[in-house]
Amino acid sequence: MLVGASPAQVPHGVTVRVAVTALRNHNGVVMACMTTNEGRFPRCRGDAASYRANVPADGAPETLVITFPDVRPGTYAIALLHDENGNGRADKAAMIPREGFGFSRDARVRMGPPTFDDAAFAVGAQPVQQTIRMRYML
Repeated sequence: MLVGASPAQVPHGVTVRVAVTALRNHNGVVMACMTTNEGRFPRCRGDAASYRANVPADGAPETLVITFPDVRPGTYAIALLHDENGNGRADKAAMIPREGFGFSRDARVRMGPPTFDDAAFAVGAQPVQQTIRMRYML
C-alpha cells in the first residue's frame, strides 16, 4: 500500500486563451462572450451556459489576453466588444458600430456579424489559443 498517494485530479475542462490585438486605445474594457449556442451568438443574451469576461483595457500591453478557465468540450464561438466608454453596450452611429469588435477565428464582418459557423472552433482535451484582431469601422 502506498502511503500519501492521492487519486489523480481530473479537470472538468481546459483553458481557452484569447489574444486580442489591434486595440486602438486603452480606454474602457474588452467584453468577451463565448458560447456553444448558435442561436445566442454573438450577444449571448439569455445563455446561462455561456462564458463571459470583462477585462480592463487600461494599461494593457500591445496584446491583451483574456482567459476562460475550465471550459468543457464542445464547439464554441467568441464575440468581443471594445467598450471604450465603459457603458456596457455597443454604441452605434446610424447602425455602424462606433466601438471595436472581433470574433473567434478572426471571422470577417460583412453586412452584419459573422455566422456562428464562421467563428466556430472546437474545444477538446487540450488548451486552446485564439487570436482575435479588434476591428473598428468609425
